[in-house]
Amino acid sequence: MRDVIVVGAGPAGTSAAYHLAKAGLDVLLLEKTSFPREKVCGDGLTPRAVDELRALNLDLSTWYRTEGVRLIAAGRTLEIPWPSGHGLTRTRTDLDELLARNAAAAGATLQENTKVTAPLENRGRITGVRTPTATHNARLVIAADGASSRLSVALGLHPRPDRPIGIAGRRYYRSPRHKDAHLEIWLDLAPAGYGWVFGMGDGTCNVGVALLRTQHPDYHRLLTRWLDRLPAAWGFTDANATGPLRGAALPMGYSRRPHYVPGLLLAGDSGGMVNPFSGEGIAYSLEAGRIAAETIIKAHRTTSPDAILQTYPSAIRHANGRPFTVARAFTRALDNPHLMRLATRHGLTRPTLMRLALTLAGSLPPASPRTATDHLATALTRLTPPS
Repeated sequence: MRDVIVVGAGPAGTSAAYHLAKAGLDVLLLEKTSFPREKVCGDGLTPRAVDELRALNLDLSTWYRTEGVRLIAAGRTLEIPWPSGHGLTRTRTDLDELLARNAAAAGATLQENTKVTAPLENRGRITGVRTPTATHNARLVIAADGASSRLSVALGLHPRPDRPIGIAGRRYYRSPRHKDAHLEIWLDLAPAGYGWVFGMGDGTCNVGVALLRTQHPDYHRLLTRWLDRLPAAWGFTDANATGPLRGAALPMGYSRRPHYVPGLLLAGDSGGMVNPFSGEGIAYSLEAGRIAAETIIKAHRTTSPDAILQTYPSAIRHANGRPFTVARAFTRALDNPHLMRLATRHGLTRPTLMRLALTLAGSLPPASPRTATDHLATALTRLTPPS
């Protein structure tokens, strides 16, 4: 019997598997496809994500580095440097395989092309998983199998109807803008929606759109209309595309709960751990994987493991519940076209106010040392109920 089975070798699953294996636990990491494999993502790694990647002992020295974000709306531009640290870009095709191999090097057993078809249960507790060719038993299972999370659905854990699931579409283009040092965000494409241009440093840009609160989103049409009005010299045309436009769901604001049922923890997209304001998910997935591992390691070393495991949902809420509440409120407000125009028109002329809003919503890390804006954001966040 394994100590832990991790289902899904994305950022959440590989983060958990790495930390668990480094602590000496017997970990089986199951991935339904094989590497390298493509995932739809903006590929932008914020300083928060970079900190988590460093905790995985990865060599980041050759990754393409970013220094901040550039916000564009209503004919205005505002550049905000990262308050501390730096960002990176890396394609998910590269990133996920690096993370999976890193977990395996730490001691986890990685098994590719292995689709989990059902959980194993005994007396109301998850005791492992079933695949087409075998059953695998474990003391604990981590469901890190993405937005659809078939493992969660099999247990009756469905997304909450009061938490929207957004959608994003992205495409890669050969472009002279590939070495832009800023993650560029266009804020006025649609209510509660934005576009991005992220330089990958390899001759291409990741270009896409996200719709965070739209019931019937047409990301293809939104992206086409936006790119048609951009300068031709940037190269965002069909002739310069290196592949097709692809889309993916954004399960936001802890959209699936509970994050722990006896024997099973949810981490990453399976638990809706995407920021409702920014659509950022990688940093939160990496963090959730680490928190899940820390909880399991602590439970493994105690005589009352169930009591420790039951603290996992509160640990996840403590990490991001309050910023997610603020982010949901911001996104609801920006769903109104008039408020969206007002916010972008005036926000981009007030850098301090914009930094405060982004810090409150969890999209910017605090500065080091902390500024007055950071202290104000912390105080206001403490007054906010967690999601």
